Amino acid sequence: MQSPAALPEPTPPHPAATPPGGWWAVCLCAAWCGTCGVYRPLFDELARAHPEVRFEWVDIEDDSDIAGDLDVETFPTLLIADGQRAMFLGPLLPQAPVLARLLTSLQAAALGGAGAGGEAQAVFERVQAARGA
Repeated sequence: MQSPAALPEPTPPHPAATPPGGWWAVCLCAAWCGTCGVYRPLFDELARAHPEVRFEWVDIEDDSDIAGDLDVETFPTLLIADGQRAMFLGPLLPQAPVLARLLTSLQAAALGGAGAGGEAQAVFERVQAARGA
């Protein structure tokens, strides 16, 4: 059985599935959240394993302008975008393999896939603006 902290081998995305601007994985967290504190090193390790994806850690209290009106009820909440469209926004188990599988499945389905909706798109655009994309 694989440890929840163990990372699967990165699977490079299909070239056609990587749109201009590249993939983003944004963790919406809070400094007071113990789960987020435990997740942070795994998130950073996953970022090193997937250099083709831009990983951002956003504290929704320090960067409240990024979260906007989004009501984050469960931490960590992840926003995944293909560089142009938000593809996923929601809570995610704080385990690196879960995020790795989500990234892989979204990258595979990106061609013609539906986005995550207007609220997710607005948050992604604020992340891009705030983090210099």
